[in-house]
Order: sequence, then C-alpha cells, then structure tokens
Amino acid sequence: MKVEGRTFVVSGGSSGLGLATVEDLLSGGANVAILDRSPPSDSALQGSDKNHWKYFQSDITSLTELTSAVDSIVAWASSTKAPLGGVINCAGAATAAKIIDAHGEPHDPDLWDFAVAVNLTGAFNLTRLVLKHLVKGQPEPTQDGERGVVVFVASAAAFEGQPGQTAYAATKGALRSMALPMARDLSRHAVRVVTVAPGVFESAMTAQMPEKTRRSLAGDGLVYPRRFGEPREFARTVRWIVECPYVNGETIRLSGAGRLPAKL
Repeated sequence: MKVEGRTFVVSGGSSGLGLATVEDLLSGGANVAILDRSPPSDSALQGSDKNHWKYFQSDITSLTELTSAVDSIVAWASSTKAPLGGVINCAGAATAAKIIDAHGEPHDPDLWDFAVAVNLTGAFNLTRLVLKHLVKGQPEPTQDGERGVVVFVASAAAFEGQPGQTAYAATKGALRSMALPMARDLSRHAVRVVTVAPGVFESAMTAQMPEKTRRSLAGDGLVYPRRFGEPREFARTVRWIVECPYVNGETIRLSGAGRLPAKL
C-alpha cells in the first residue's frame, strides 16, 4: 500500500517508537492522526507540515474516548480527502511484578487489569473501531485491491519474558496471537494484519535503566548489532510492512538476533 495520500492512525504517537513512526509516515507523504493521552512535545515534528498531522486526545483504556476520537479522525480524513490507510498500535505500558513477591504476596490484580486494559484491550478496541470505517474504503487500483493495514506492537517478552513480566508478556503474547486469525477474518476486506515484536530499543524507559542493566542486555542478550535498536529502525520496519502487500498474518521479530536472558 502506498502511504502517500492516506491517513494512518498511530496510537502512542506522541513519543518513543510511535513518534518515530509518525515522522516516517509523514516523510512518505501520509497524513497521520496521533492518538495519545498527551500531545507531542513542542520540539517534536517541527519540520513537518502541520496540515498533514493532527493530535487527538484519548485514553486508550476508555472506550468512550476512543470512540469519540475515531469519529473525529474519520471526519478529519474525509475533510482532507486522504482516506484511511491503517492503524498502528504503538500505545503500551510496561509493568513489572512477580507472581509471588518477596513478601509472599500474590500479584496485584489491579496491575494485571491495567496491563491488559492498555496493551491488549486498548489495541483491540482501537483496531476494531478503525476497521469499521477502513473496510468500507475504496480499494487501491492495483491487482490486490488493498484497503489497509493493521499493525500491532508486541515485544521480545512475547517469546522470552523475564521474571516479573508475567502480565506484560501475557498481553504481548496475545497481540502476537491475534495477527493470523485477524488477517484471516479481514482477507475478504483486503486488509492485512502484522505484529512487530521489538527487542531492546532506545527509549525514555531504557534510558532510565541502571548502567549495569544496560550492559547486561547489550553484552549477553544481543548478537549483532550489539546495541539497542533505534526508533527510526522500528519506524522503517512499519513502513516496509505497510508498503509490502505480501506481508500478512506474521509476527516479525526486530531484535538484532538478540534474545532476552532469563535474568539480568
């Protein structure tokens, strides 16, 4: 699918991997609807044409807010004559708690519910609300007649979660599992579904890691390149997914051949 002249919804698009994805799509001529709890910083997207992106405030865990935001995005896409091209689910929350903690207490159920609400239910709800409109769009004038793309963002934890990542890994594993059945559901609508599972990337979260932890991840968990991934590399992967029609129903690991160790 060509990104130029299409509108893409990016949740969590105000920072991190989501913001890098927004920047890349804009560089390809797309319009981007940024859906997040807070707008991008004043220094973000300074070189981008403000006519091609718009911020829509929404809490990913609120169905009411999501519904209102998607309705507004659809109206904006109609006004700009840039039809919907897909949704990229970058919003997420990292949680950490062992199933039984050091005091012998079981995992907090509220923390479990929070992880599921943000990482899994939020992505599911946003996707289904966007799909309601995406499947009615005009197909591309190509052999495949494609209408759009759904991208979920899982994690290396979906494959080898670490201690304390039971809830987080469960939600990311669920996103990994959704890709194929949803792709099969949407085949008759000419909409593809792909999940990306990033390894360790430079981000606000990893920047706050103790140096010992960063050295452990870079020294033992990575193969080549022996560094953390850069947001632009994630964004380029998403762009490739959007533009390559034969990528469908897959989970793509973006890890530098790294595997998370059992313990840092």
